[in-house]
This record gives sequence, structure tokens and C-alpha cells, in this order.
Amino acid sequence: MLKQFNHTNYHSICDKLAADDPDLAGIISAHGYPPLWSRPNTFETLVHIILEQQVSLASALSALNKMRERVQEITPARVLLLTDEEFKACYFSRQKTTYTKYLAEAILSGQINLAELEQLPDDVIRTKLTALKGIGNWTADVYLMFVLQHADIFPIGDLAAVNALKRVKGLSKEASREDVMAVAERWAPYKTIASMLLWHYYLASPKSSPKERTL
Repeated sequence: MLKQFNHTNYHSICDKLAADDPDLAGIISAHGYPPLWSRPNTFETLVHIILEQQVSLASALSALNKMRERVQEITPARVLLLTDEEFKACYFSRQKTTYTKYLAEAILSGQINLAELEQLPDDVIRTKLTALKGIGNWTADVYLMFVLQHADIFPIGDLAAVNALKRVKGLSKEASREDVMAVAERWAPYKTIASMLLWHYYLASPKSSPKERTL
């Protein structure tokens, strides 16, 4: 089975999902194909994803840009030169300051090697990432989906994806995690691309909340 996706096969996978699921077909019909959201495999990207935890995309990007202005290039070594006050001036919370410093130290010490992760299976990558302070399953999911472009991830901790699935599939707001995953499993081995279709639908919806947007 296909493990990863790219610009060459992305639309064909969307079409395959649409052929098997009228609800996903309806999203493409109404809104077109979703963008192929992707990010480089860098320390800066992981800092960006950490910043996006539980806040709006705009807030996270504002903090990232503020840090970039201060250090020019967001690298582990440069970030560790910043004081807590300088982090605060870049709109980093105390918690996210701690997480960012920990990640920088982990990379510099060799505890984590981002390039090596590209060759590993999903479960090993998840274990390595979630061993780091401040990185949970949602952050690992976003990394696997948008950085490594692994094709079969459904981010069960992402409110936007879950709420979009519930709307598209007519599930109640109280539907359980197990109910949601039972639906998502029907999209294997392309759950990531199905999730992108759901985000595409969600972002086009007037009911969407900025705090639930996690791309």
C-alpha cells in the first residue's frame, strides 16, 4: 500500500476516496480539491507546530514571525541564546518557551534527529516525538501528515477534523472517539488525504472557529 503522498498522486488519491465515499465527493464538488498542505522537515517547523497547540493559526504564525525577526534564522543554537523575557516578547507562553528550549536541546544533543525520522515507520516516529516534553499525539500527527506526508493518519485530537467528520457523516456532537475512528478507518490507507478534505470543508464553513483550525 502507498505509504506517502505527493503532488504527483495527491489528486488521484482524492478521486479514489471520492469514488468510494459520496460525502467526500460532495466536498470536492462544492469546494474543489484541498491544497496539499506541506511543511519542511526542520526545527522551525516543529516550533511552529508547538505554537499552534490550542491557539489560532494567526496567533501561532505571529509568534513564529516575531521570533524570526529577533534571531533571523530559527535554529536550536540561536533559540537557546534567548532569555525567557525575549521569548515572552515573541509572544511565547511560559509553557511553550519550555517546550521550545527542550526541543532545541534534544536536537543539539542528538536525542532526536529529524532527518532520520524520514526513514522510520509511523509508530516509531510517534514514540520518539512524544518522548519529548511538549509534544503529544496531535503534534506528532501534524508532523507525520504535513512534514513527512504519511498517507494514513487521522488526527483524532484535532477538533476541526473531528467536527468536520461529524458534520459530513451526520454524527451527533456527542459521538465518541471510537465512533469517529470507526468512520475514519473506512478511508484507510488514505486517512491523511481524507482529513485534508475534511479540513478543506471545515475552513469553507461559516461555523468554523479559528481556534479549531490547525493547519
